Amino acid sequence: MKRIVSILLAVTFVLGLGLSAMAQKTPVVDNREKRQQKRIKQGVKSGTLTKREAVKLEAGQAKTHALEAKAKSDGRVTVKERAKLQRRENKTSRRIYKQKHDNQNR
Repeated sequence: MKRIVSILLAVTFVLGLGLSAMAQKTPVVDNREKRQQKRIKQGVKSGTLTKREAVKLEAGQAKTHALEAKAKSDGRVTVKERAKLQRRENKTSRRIYKQKHDNQNR
């Protein structure tokens, strides 16, 4: 009997971890962060972004990542939190574009 109860508890625990991990996923935000990170690196490599601009853009990316972590902290990312993350990503994307096209080269 103890063995059955311990097995059921273990299965419940594993399923609970799986569900909480699924609830915390934000693949759209994660993919967009990766693409924007790639844009920043490409800008530095091509010389369209100065090192100072890249550092500022990286800081913006870090703030977005922190906001995402905060949204995930309770195990659930609400529609409102997703919208806030989307606005933050849009803002970061515009900044990357502006900095890459401002005619400053390193």
